[in-house]
Amino acid sequence: MKKNTFLISSLIIIVVLLAAFSMVNPEKEEGDRLVVAFGDSLTYGYGDQKGSGYIDTLQTKLNNQNKEDYNFDNEAIYGLESSGILTQLSNVSIRGKLDEADYFILFIGTNDLINSNGRNLANLKHREIEKGQEAYLQNLRAILKILTDENETAPILLLGLYNPYPDSAAIEEVIDDWNKEIIKAAKKETQVVFIPTNDLFKGKDKKHNFSDSLHLNDKGYQLIADRILEKYKFE
Repeated sequence: MKKNTFLISSLIIIVVLLAAFSMVNPEKEEGDRLVVAFGDSLTYGYGDQKGSGYIDTLQTKLNNQNKEDYNFDNEAIYGLESSGILTQLSNVSIRGKLDEADYFILFIGTNDLINSNGRNLANLKHREIEKGQEAYLQNLRAILKILTDENETAPILLLGLYNPYPDSAAIEEVIDDWNKEIIKAAKKETQVVFIPTNDLFKGKDKKHNFSDSLHLNDKGYQLIADRILEKYKFE
């Protein structure tokens, strides 16, 4: 009797553990699509009072337009530089998700640029910016290599930088230069699709799309989400 009681108790424990595991690690159902996003506060959605940012907006739009369910894993961290994404990609739990992704979104570089100039964009220091750009591009190429090595089929949507001070011609020139180099890196990888963002805010009243000097509001993030859907057709 004690032996039977022990067996029944063991079976119950196993069933409970399996159920808990399935809740933590749900199997991707047929037709589901997984989008893994990497970035900084802009991908995190900072500044959007509705709390959605462009990631949640994009997910809602995709699921309204398609039969498949698009699930997003947003790994963005406020203040992150490109070196931080390399650190993330060395993490076992994140690394394990890479081969499961159907798409990647990568939006990084704003903090690399700003921090290289002394954590602001006032009084541009071109030599320091060039050094920051060199380090950033090295990191970007390493990030793209890891993603393509770990997943040979998932498209990588690489978002370009935008000028948070669209009235400044000097900053515009720097942003254009960084974007040109990002495009060059994108063209070397067949899985990478470059998504421009800078033109979205040119010639527009900043207060309509920004929540502060750098971050977007819900309208600004809406423009980013719409641009992604305009430039890339999810299947």
